[in-house]
Amino acid sequence: MAGTLAELQRCPRDVTRWKRAQQLLLGRDYGPALAEYQFLSSRYDQVAQLWFELGNTAAGDLDFALANKAYARALDLAPGNAGLMVMIGHQYQALRQIDLARGSFERAVAADPVSVDARISLAVWFEKERRLEESWECVRECLARHPRDDQARYFQAFLMHRKGQHDQAETVLRDLIKDGPQYPYVKYASRHLLGVVLDQLGEYGEAMRWLREAKTQVRQITNVSLLEKNYDSGDRMRRQLLAQFTPEVLRRWRDEGTVEPCPWVPAFLGGHPRSGTTLMEQILDAHPEILAFDEPEAVSQEITSRISPQPQVLTLQTLQALAPTRRAEMRRRYIQSLLREVKTTPATRVLLDKNPSPTAALPLWLRVFPELKVIIALRDPRDVVISCYFQNIMLNATNANFLSLERTARHYSDLMDIWLRLRDLGGFDWIETRYEAVVDNLEAEGRRVTDFLGLSWQPDQSRYYEAARRKVLSAPTYHDVTQPVYRRAVGRWQRYAEALEPVQARLEPYCRAFGYSV
Repeated sequence: MAGTLAELQRCPRDVTRWKRAQQLLLGRDYGPALAEYQFLSSRYDQVAQLWFELGNTAAGDLDFALANKAYARALDLAPGNAGLMVMIGHQYQALRQIDLARGSFERAVAADPVSVDARISLAVWFEKERRLEESWECVRECLARHPRDDQARYFQAFLMHRKGQHDQAETVLRDLIKDGPQYPYVKYASRHLLGVVLDQLGEYGEAMRWLREAKTQVRQITNVSLLEKNYDSGDRMRRQLLAQFTPEVLRRWRDEGTVEPCPWVPAFLGGHPRSGTTLMEQILDAHPEILAFDEPEAVSQEITSRISPQPQVLTLQTLQALAPTRRAEMRRRYIQSLLREVKTTPATRVLLDKNPSPTAALPLWLRVFPELKVIIALRDPRDVVISCYFQNIMLNATNANFLSLERTARHYSDLMDIWLRLRDLGGFDWIETRYEAVVDNLEAEGRRVTDFLGLSWQPDQSRYYEAARRKVLSAPTYHDVTQPVYRRAVGRWQRYAEALEPVQARLEPYCRAFGYSV
């Protein structure tokens, strides 16, 4: 049956079925959702939106071949729909399918050369690939057609900032803010970027004022209170769970072994965001026997959400009762999700998952992978807090904390309390690495961490930035790690000592715990 959208809309029963499928997809109940979408797409195979949603569902169910087939079908059905092409490009980006993502954005521009969203999406993508001249050309073409467009003017300033043209970027941003941008993202992002630019120009007091104004704008357009409430609820659960642990728990998990051994050495590189995790990841990934993954979603989708769909009721007893077969399934799905980024089975010895936020879920991770090699990156807590405050990243229940220095400091203490508790409990393999030690002597610190993974130091690891330049990274600091190691970020907090004064007392215990002077 070659059903169309109009035919689908004339069938109330199938409209209801489509809505049910959408709800299942939103709830990440991918198996039942996939069955619904496959039924609907077989009856109404001319509906591009159905195929797009089928692709999203298949990707969530880790059926990447079906996802690609569904996205390709959606594109074939809507050859002139630039908006759909942009959405598919973003889905491919999330799946780390670099060529397909870029191709979708290029296809969107070709389908609708006037579309601002299409051109800016392609410009953003080119910038992530460090193809700055092609990114600049996209923006130039956009401004030629839409000279007052908020997004194009903002990204023009962003590219100036990337090129080190901070004075020019400041001028563009001040003019943009003066004109009163209407696009919600640009309304706060322009103020945030101006703060970043002024920091580069040495205007630290004014930089902080613009950052505060940007974060005030975010609160006006987002329900930040709800995000903070969800975060606080999760933090209480994590603290209650860890209080139930004893030193014997993790040792017993490790002694139990696993039903299904992993063909690789699984390793996790975590710590608090902005503690140097991306730098250490790139140093390790330059080793031929290590395959590193940059902030994948595998652990959150395949372990934490499956163990704890209702985190407020998670207990140690729940973790203890996880059947071996269920843990084996989560192990398989986790590895399958990680390997979506590679075309063939890797011949490396170590799979390294670099992702700061899942440090909070490390107790759950260790239940499924008791043999996990854990690397925790440390950095002066005051530098960490300032650096997080300077980040403009997508809001969620965690990142909402970075809208104020007070909650940023609190988030630091929440996350590092988890690590300190686990470190005291023991029963698993772990090592700490300091950002400052990497800056002082890259080879010595990199060699120490490489040895921990059971491997020998390789000369290419000292030139990590050469390999990083050939990658598309997901971390917010993707630009920084394409340069040789530098010292200018060490002690950065001192430029903002006055702003940090209200949170110094909260951070002092962690400075002492990790060996930083106060």
